[in-house]
Amino acid sequence: MTQDYNTYKEIKQQPSVWLKTYDIVLSRKSEIKNFIDRFLGEGYEIILTGAGTSAYIGDALEPALYTTRFRGARALATTDIITNPQMFFDSSSKVLLISFARSGNSPESVGAIKAVEATAGSVAHIFITCNKDGDLAKKKGENILCLLLPPETNDLSLAMTSSYSTMFMCCSMIANIAHIEKDGPQIKEVAQCVEKAMEKYEKEIEKIASLDFKRAIFLGSGPLKGVAEECRLKLQELTDGAVMCSFDSFLGFRHGPKAVVNSDSLLVYLVSPNPKVRQYELDLIHQVKANNNLKGCVIICTHKPELDSSYFDLCIETGMTPSMPPCYGCMSFAFAGQMLGLFKSIDCGLCPDTPSVSGNISRVVEGVTLYI
Repeated sequence: MTQDYNTYKEIKQQPSVWLKTYDIVLSRKSEIKNFIDRFLGEGYEIILTGAGTSAYIGDALEPALYTTRFRGARALATTDIITNPQMFFDSSSKVLLISFARSGNSPESVGAIKAVEATAGSVAHIFITCNKDGDLAKKKGENILCLLLPPETNDLSLAMTSSYSTMFMCCSMIANIAHIEKDGPQIKEVAQCVEKAMEKYEKEIEKIASLDFKRAIFLGSGPLKGVAEECRLKLQELTDGAVMCSFDSFLGFRHGPKAVVNSDSLLVYLVSPNPKVRQYELDLIHQVKANNNLKGCVIICTHKPELDSSYFDLCIETGMTPSMPPCYGCMSFAFAGQMLGLFKSIDCGLCPDTPSVSGNISRVVEGVTLYI
């Protein structure tokens, strides 16, 4: 039964763990605000870091945080920091390193901290992690703030789902810590919309997953490009690479990457709620429709765009307020990519909790030697 898989349970639990995380952040408001005020007041630059899915959190957050106090934060993967820290930091650098880590035990998580501390002039840390027993959760110091998420976010399955979205939401909450009480209704709206959308579209996503596509392309603009990046990984890793996936922005896709589209392709459009941005996206959707014979097409949106039903096989409407700040709202798109990966994994005859028959990937990355 699909419901017996940890991956399924962890996808479905996301709205509830977001609300639990909000309560955690709210209960620690003074502590969080004082820490952030201290280091941002001293001119520290915010770096968002992690590896793999945890890095993709930063990729989506970097543009999504533009309405918050964390505007200007930079996303740098731990895997880039470790190999070339001197490209990003020197003795004059003052860094507030926000580390995303499900387990907190991956070699890159610890290695990036050592690399930044050895290169930058001054470093403070915010650890957003799901594992109370992980290496990051155990670190203490006046320059360290650890935000431990609800224990169920420490996903048991290989693929990061609730850990990904909840770490994203937690960072967005602390970026708005000064008025976090006022953001409560928005966070609850996102949770309620996603819960309803998962229930409404689950069977239809399963039907799309049964299509015989060999490659999939996820497109998004702004913060949704980062979400598309993560959706791409979910489908690829949950099928053990049987479905090869790519992602891009709608405009960037025109400049060469569109060559990947063929009759074996599934195209997934993450359509922006911003009407100005959506104009560019609809232009590309029209062009692809006119020039290509796809295996399938999925649109994910807040509300159905100005297209007739011949343009898509499934339109997933979250029903969320289009004016929702992207630092919260773009997580309403992620569940669709997660569910698509889950059901395609099952369709491929794999176990979505442990899909890597090849052994090429594991829950916590292995085999990395640190040269620091």
